[in-house]
Amino acid sequence: MSEPRVGSRYELHITREGATESRAERDYFAVHPGDVEEVKDEDDLVGYVHSYEVGSTVDGPGIRFVAFLSGCLLRCQYCHNPDTWHKRNGHPVTVSRAMHEIGKYAQVLKTCRGGVTLSGGEPMVQRPFAMRIFRHCKELGLHTCMDTSGRLGDRLSDDELMDIDLNLLDIKSGDPAIYEKVTRQPLQPTLDYANRLSALGRPMWVRFVLVPGLTDDYDNVEKVADICAGLKSLERVEILRFHQMGSDKWHKLGLEYPLEHCETPSPELTERVRGQFRRRGLTVY
Repeated sequence: MSEPRVGSRYELHITREGATESRAERDYFAVHPGDVEEVKDEDDLVGYVHSYEVGSTVDGPGIRFVAFLSGCLLRCQYCHNPDTWHKRNGHPVTVSRAMHEIGKYAQVLKTCRGGVTLSGGEPMVQRPFAMRIFRHCKELGLHTCMDTSGRLGDRLSDDELMDIDLNLLDIKSGDPAIYEKVTRQPLQPTLDYANRLSALGRPMWVRFVLVPGLTDDYDNVEKVADICAGLKSLERVEILRFHQMGSDKWHKLGLEYPLEHCETPSPELTERVRGQFRRRGLTVY
């Protein structure tokens, strides 16, 4: 098995197996069969990992070990990890090997009040692998966090949700038409997952990516803010300002980047959007 390595989420990673599969699929935007299959929950599951980072402070509380799993159903226009769209683009790693790597940092993570975050891609594509990792992390006394769009939230049982201490939930639009334009997927599964977390009292931080000309419409932001205001277990809202740091990957993959000429949101626009959330009494970052 090839091994993922410590690195940046902004580095392009495609394994030999993934590169072959991508060439076989004429449309890179298509969802491959392997991206949606549910694997058997066996003793030492194999998952597919793009890369991992140690020391992150932007993927949950404290200092985090962040593993980026491959596989995602969404095709976000501003995605900075298009090389994680297809599961087999990642490096195959067993649960035991992954836990060996996490275990190296377990004491430091606990001391720094951090933990382990599974990101991607979309971790729920690899539900059995992700949940096995989280179960072992809880046994080590580590805080667990899932960075997710919630698109596949119905795959997780209530018991599995108890092993996720925090959901970083991406709500990319409050308007279904804009959401589908951004992601090529429907909004409703994300709302269903958010409401389920709220009903169960599971902590979440909502993330909203602010993209000028795409998600910044006043009414669209109002709808996202209204959704957030109705979530009882929501702890904070993070406004993530669009950047061009993912465009290089699109070019290297031979993909046309749809936001080539989009600029970073101005301070004035960013503050307007933050104000829309604050008026609901929400904690905004």
